[in-house]
Amino acid sequence: MRIATWNVNSITARLPRLLAWLESSGTDVVCLQETKCTEEQFPADALREIGYESAVHAAGRWNGVALVSRVGLEDVVKGLPDGPDYEGTQEPRSIAGTCGPVRLRSVYVPNGREVAHDHYTYKLSWLDALKLSVAEDTAASRPFAVLGDFNIAPTDDDVWDRSVFEGSTHVTEPERAALASLREAGLSDVVPRPLKYDQPFTYWDYRQLAFPKNRGMRIDLVYGNEPFTKAVKDSFVDREERKGKGASDHAPVVVDLDI
Repeated sequence: MRIATWNVNSITARLPRLLAWLESSGTDVVCLQETKCTEEQFPADALREIGYESAVHAAGRWNGVALVSRVGLEDVVKGLPDGPDYEGTQEPRSIAGTCGPVRLRSVYVPNGREVAHDHYTYKLSWLDALKLSVAEDTAASRPFAVLGDFNIAPTDDDVWDRSVFEGSTHVTEPERAALASLREAGLSDVVPRPLKYDQPFTYWDYRQLAFPKNRGMRIDLVYGNEPFTKAVKDSFVDREERKGKGASDHAPVVVDLDI
């Protein structure tokens, strides 16, 4: 079974690439983030035409998450129960569903903006709510994973130059402590194997030739429970989908399971 996570940075802009990639890559389930559409605008019909059903939690603008599966999609849960609001709204940043033999949750963790910003406090509160929301699935005997854009680099090795991020979000100790708390609760980081370079970055800024220079970050993560991680046979970042015109600034992270 092949699953993936991909921040597409607008499902509308990336739809032709997504459809072509699904047909060529053999992916059974993809967790999407930053769809930037309403639920009514999500291209479920186009995906259905190539054999995939969809579940989406979105409200337009900058957020939105989805599950796209060709192996079934049941027991869908949108949002985080008791999750925090931001400016009076519970943003669409999490969706869970059962796809064949696995339970998956697609997440788009708040960016945090700046350490002194209230969005940073919201980010930490959101991660606390995520930990509580996944506790039952984490402890279950079936394979379960939380996949998505966490907007956190777990270690200094997961950024191209740690000094560049000094004092910035994505690398602070409270953010990394939140990831450690998820691991302590029974989830493990499925780290993709390096391909072209030593570090498997997943995100490169559009500016200053960041991708050709490999000035990236590993912020798109797969956190699985023990039954999930035991089934992992391979994992890699599909760098080809970051290349060329019309690419997202994130590349898909692919995980192959033997279930």
